[in-house]
Amino acid sequence: MSDEVTRRRFIGAAGGALALAAGETALAQAAGGASGGKGLKIVAVSCSPRAGKTTALALRVCLEEAAKAGEGIETELIELAGLKIPAQLAAGIPLEPGEKDDFPTLAPKLSDPAVAGIVIGTPVYFGNMSALCKAFLDRWMTFRKENFALSGKVGGVLAVGGARNGGQELTIASVQTALMCHEMVIVGDGRPTGHFGATLWNSANDDISGDEFGLSTARNLGRRVAEVALRLRGIA
Repeated sequence: MSDEVTRRRFIGAAGGALALAAGETALAQAAGGASGGKGLKIVAVSCSPRAGKTTALALRVCLEEAAKAGEGIETELIELAGLKIPAQLAAGIPLEPGEKDDFPTLAPKLSDPAVAGIVIGTPVYFGNMSALCKAFLDRWMTFRKENFALSGKVGGVLAVGGARNGGQELTIASVQTALMCHEMVIVGDGRPTGHFGATLWNSANDDISGDEFGLSTARNLGRRVAEVALRLRGIA
């Protein structure tokens, strides 16, 4: 092979790499804007059947910290308590006459291009997510059919158990497995705790205020989700 042929191939490969990098930069700038977190949103979903209780409270702590990661970051908490999310639709089984389905009103909130991060929060029941959480994630089949509408969004998980070691990490791993099926970018709680996600303990009377370690993991998760979302949008 001549030196000239080798040189042309090298130049061609380098040019292609530069073009790809330029394209990625342009996409990041278009998605993220020029500075700050303006136009970027982090959504948390409480999958507890009990409205306003420990899972929702923990997610509020998570979102408060996420909002501090960049100027203009928007946050929203969605509670599934009281909503009807029939799981059988994911398997193609139709609703019974008169049966309600609230999922179609939730789906656009998650697939919205402005949403850069999604945090799923669930109580721990027998070492796993709530039935409401599982039904909700099963219905995410629609996002795969919509050209993987959640692809590239940052995903984090928060779990609240009835004991300090009550299956929170098992539950987090189970939810993370579902999120990975959507090409989401999965993160855990950030430093200094730096493990799998937010793990909180509902010690008694629906109170997590005394669980300082658990609350720190919620704060770290919120910050980490927002930080990675900013980086992926080319903002930080």
